Amino acid sequence: MDFARVELDEGDQAFLAEVRAFLADHVTDEVRRRDRETGDNFDEGVHLAIGGAGYLEKEWKPLAEGGFTRVRRRIWELEKRRVHTPWVTWGTTAMVARAVAAFGKPELVDEVMPKVFTGEVRMCLGYTEPEGGSDVATCKTRAVPEADGSSWIINGAKMFTTGAHNCQYVFLITNTDPGARKHKSLTMFLVPLNLPGIEIRGIRTVDGDRTNIVYYSDVRVDDKYRLGEVNGGWTVLRGPLDAEHGAVAAAPDGLQDVAIMQHQTGFMSAAVDAVAAKAGQRGPDDSRGIDDGSVAYRLGRSAARLEAALSTPGIFGRVAQAQTMRDIGPDLMDIAGPASALPIEAEGAADNGTSEYLYRFAPLAGIYGGTLEVFRNMIAQHVLGLGKASYAPPAQKVS
Repeated sequence: MDFARVELDEGDQAFLAEVRAFLADHVTDEVRRRDRETGDNFDEGVHLAIGGAGYLEKEWKPLAEGGFTRVRRRIWELEKRRVHTPWVTWGTTAMVARAVAAFGKPELVDEVMPKVFTGEVRMCLGYTEPEGGSDVATCKTRAVPEADGSSWIINGAKMFTTGAHNCQYVFLITNTDPGARKHKSLTMFLVPLNLPGIEIRGIRTVDGDRTNIVYYSDVRVDDKYRLGEVNGGWTVLRGPLDAEHGAVAAAPDGLQDVAIMQHQTGFMSAAVDAVAAKAGQRGPDDSRGIDDGSVAYRLGRSAARLEAALSTPGIFGRVAQAQTMRDIGPDLMDIAGPASALPIEAEGAADNGTSEYLYRFAPLAGIYGGTLEVFRNMIAQHVLGLGKASYAPPAQKVS
């Protein structure tokens, strides 16, 4: 990452050098290759090394509690991204840890938080259900208290529990009052994933990522793992949901991504750069693809769309980035030619597989953390004041 336009003092320059050296030692080509093969977006050795060096704790905590300065936080974030550090499981862990710190009983906080910072404890999200879609409040997974109130019995299933096979706990939405309104029926638990009755089954997505479906069959959970009040789960859930949706205030110093999922637009940047380089190469007849006016136009349009998406803030940027991935992926593959259909590291791949991966990843970018349709409805309802969408059939005229 080029910090030439940012005035770094001597200490920050030393920190930048330290971070680059640390990541170069741990995020190796072998780590990246293994991550592509597993689709985990997680490497335990790297994660434990980052925790052992104190970076997880400094990233999570504010400056007043020993965390990074704003400049060093930005350096850390950008350098992690530059070397493609497997990151997803820390992202979910950091979100859940804030809910644990805010709503967990003291003994649970003491059990979990120190090992979060060392990297020994990781946490995933147990939201979506096989028939639930993006509306997490339509929860069917049941938690029933035992007679003495000391524990709960949980039954149900959750889809897309990414990272469950590498985590120790799941942040689980349950229904504890089926007769109540859906936002008044939820209770949150931090469930240890090694309890009897939990089964984790892997699922591969079209882009090669690994996610999971997790089954809960008569899982007995001690009440100490309950977060917040019974039927008060929506209060516990709002913070992590807002963070995942990108509905958070922008920092006045500008030292943060302007929208959530900005790290994933790196796939777009890599694809645009690789295809532009390919279009600028001379072929056997000494011609270049970029000399074709239509190629130059479409490549320029893709670059402009990329820059516009990267500059769009908040929830609007969340939509712009995912939609841009979907729009420019096919164009980039077409510009690169038939060999662009070959994946990364395949012999003969036109652009080392960057546009092919973007094409496969783009549909999922519009699903993770909520579908684009959900986000567009949120913009319409909460930002533009257009009211709730109605999906009821049109009223029939009485003749």
